[in-house]
Amino acid sequence: MNQASKKLTIPDLISIGVFTAIYFVLVAVATFACALLPGVGNILLPAVAALICGSVYMLLAAKLQKFGGITIMGLVMGLFFFVSGHFVLSFMANIVCGVLADLVAKMSNYRSKKGLLASYVVFSYGLTGPILPLWFMKDAYIANLTARGKDAAYINTLFAPINSGSFVVSMAAILVCALLGGIFGQKMMKKHFEKAGIVA
Repeated sequence: MNQASKKLTIPDLISIGVFTAIYFVLVAVATFACALLPGVGNILLPAVAALICGSVYMLLAAKLQKFGGITIMGLVMGLFFFVSGHFVLSFMANIVCGVLADLVAKMSNYRSKKGLLASYVVFSYGLTGPILPLWFMKDAYIANLTARGKDAAYINTLFAPINSGSFVVSMAAILVCALLGGIFGQKMMKKHFEKAGIVA
């Protein structure tokens, strides 16, 4: 039985918890940074987070090399969105992308740099959960914001950049930033990758 097929142990779960906490903190940093960009900050948040979280993701993958760790990280982030009052179902993207990212990484038994990079790109799209309804469920999103006490000025500012062009830019920015963040993370984790037997 290879390492990637083994079940998660208590130490594994502790490691996953630590890396998930660090990932959460970096996402929070990205959130505060994007708050400085009224209007466009929300739609750029997933890209900014993807740019700065690559090292954490790659270190988790190199250390664990088992199915489940990436999934749990996505699940925890999804649950955070759920309990923090984001739009209904916005948490699903993190869960779905977490599972898919884990499956992509597992295809190479967590031992391929290219496979892990592709996995990170998939995982990074999980943070689109809170913003996708801006384009595809506008009326319901506005109703949700109104119910949460947001005023018209806030809502107008939020939706000002929402159009087909901004959707393409947002999705493309995630792809580019995830690739850059993932490559940077792999370079930072080079020694860990070598010890874990991860190849190009």
